[in-house]
Amino acid sequence: MTSTTSHDSGERNEVARALGASIDGQSIDWQRVLHRHSFLELDALGRAEALLDEGSIRVLCGPFERLESPWLEPQNVTPQSDDGVIVARGTIDGTGVVVLSIEQAFQGGGTGEVSGAKISQALRLAAADSRSGTPVPAVLLLETGGVRLQEANLGLNAVAEICSALLELRPLAPVVGVVAGSVGSFGGISIATGLCTHVVVTPEARIGLNGAAVIEQEAGVEEFDSSDHALIWAVDGGEQRRRTGLADTLVVDDADALRDAVRQAVAAGTTRPGAHRSERLDVLDARLATIDPANPPEPARLREMWGDTYDMPPTGPATTHRGSDVQPQAGTTHSSMTPSRRGRTWITALSGTTPRPVIDSVLRADTDEAVYLAVVPDPDNHFYRARQGQVGVTESAALARTMREITAEDDGRAERRAIVAVVDLPSQAYGRIEEMAGLHQAMASAVDATEAARVAGHPLITLVVGQALSGGFLTHGLQASQILVLDDPGVEIHAMHKEAAAHITLRTVDELDRLAKKIPPLSYDVRDWATLGFCDGLLSVEDADTPTEGDVRSVARDIADAVTRARSGPTDLSNRLESVQAKKVRKASRTVRDTLARQWNEQ
Repeated sequence: MTSTTSHDSGERNEVARALGASIDGQSIDWQRVLHRHSFLELDALGRAEALLDEGSIRVLCGPFERLESPWLEPQNVTPQSDDGVIVARGTIDGTGVVVLSIEQAFQGGGTGEVSGAKISQALRLAAADSRSGTPVPAVLLLETGGVRLQEANLGLNAVAEICSALLELRPLAPVVGVVAGSVGSFGGISIATGLCTHVVVTPEARIGLNGAAVIEQEAGVEEFDSSDHALIWAVDGGEQRRRTGLADTLVVDDADALRDAVRQAVAAGTTRPGAHRSERLDVLDARLATIDPANPPEPARLREMWGDTYDMPPTGPATTHRGSDVQPQAGTTHSSMTPSRRGRTWITALSGTTPRPVIDSVLRADTDEAVYLAVVPDPDNHFYRARQGQVGVTESAALARTMREITAEDDGRAERRAIVAVVDLPSQAYGRIEEMAGLHQAMASAVDATEAARVAGHPLITLVVGQALSGGFLTHGLQASQILVLDDPGVEIHAMHKEAAAHITLRTVDELDRLAKKIPPLSYDVRDWATLGFCDGLLSVEDADTPTEGDVRSVARDIADAVTRARSGPTDLSNRLESVQAKKVRKASRTVRDTLARQWNEQ
């Protein structure tokens, strides 16, 4: 989740540019600015209507369907009858499109089970039509703090399914992301923003993996002061994202201007294969090489260092420092952030060889049948917020590059190798430098490469041996065909650290623990997580920290069985709704899927 937004800085910048008669290289009509129809002030339905041709809108799974979250009322939270997402079919300049509009006023636009299912299912239906010869572009109106923490693990999975469905549609029809402002696009949904074909922003918009308030909670005010609004917009504001090539079009807050920008993006069509931001790993690596965490640039300098298109930067690599040369800011220390050796232990044991470093914090081990990957602690990581095994910008880039390499290496094989993600990571990196560098875009590159490997035919298996939290798990593990989990007290899967989740939801840790006993998606107990329908095996071992030979043999057999299931299963994530547990627990998701499918082509 994110902090409350102040628009003062963005408004001042907007007026200054309007007085200068241009914005994003286009002439501004000052009278139009003065009399503009604010897009920000519209609700989710109003925003969708503003973009579509007049009279063409048709709302699917609307409020009268009463598809509410089943998880909110037991927590004394009033649900919303459409769960905060508008699914609208209509036309833009006569082209049939689907608009998915998040209501920022409901739970901060947080993604839960029902709202997430509406977005992912609509994207899949658009992809099915597009494959059949009728391209259906999608427009995502993204105002969200990320995963709805009242639904935690169901929301986290929903984001993974949204990313997968978006990537299914993107080669067939354009997916246009719009971040207009008031909340911004944060958390896991920011990864989806980084996957969009085209991103439209206003000066009031913000895009980032972690909001300033979350970074301050996790790392301390010295790392990111959430009261410094000028700094917030300098790091992740719409203008900054556009001027550094992480967004494509910058327009003033005007409904007509937004509609024009979206119309042009839809008309431009799809991006050629390999040209999307999330596929340009050469650019990602080159950009990261320009940043020295020991002497980070001011955010404004990135504009000259990187340029305003997502291409190779004009400046050369920075001189980076390691070890004691780069000291982390003082901040909150969670017990969950203690470096663990489980990832390194299990990747070594299962592969039967010494893994080689892709980078010091990402290990790869190859066998004839499989490739194992793990993110591990690196105490000398020059991005100091990623020293305990978190997934940061360099880890995301390394995972993306390795996934692409494995996919290319197996092009000539009769049967592609399995890729096994050995997961023990305490979340994503919570850092100001990471946000400035575009952590959400780096993670999008890893998710894109992982999806491509699965679609190419690699069985993707995740083995959770320790922690699997938040954006780290979304990037490394949650996109798998099959997910196996050790049944051990040291294993924990969740959308956020417990202390931070309590702070964001205005609860105490004890209150969270009590609620988790009756609300399984809130629970930090892996056995409760296994009841949600994503778990393909809860594995018993004698010692998760120092596995016995019997433990290794048993887990290896379970992985082999999972590979067999993955080879005969779908290459998307649709099987997650077909398990026995999902049919019991995710009834709301299944209802959304069936209702949208029924209403999709109704007139």
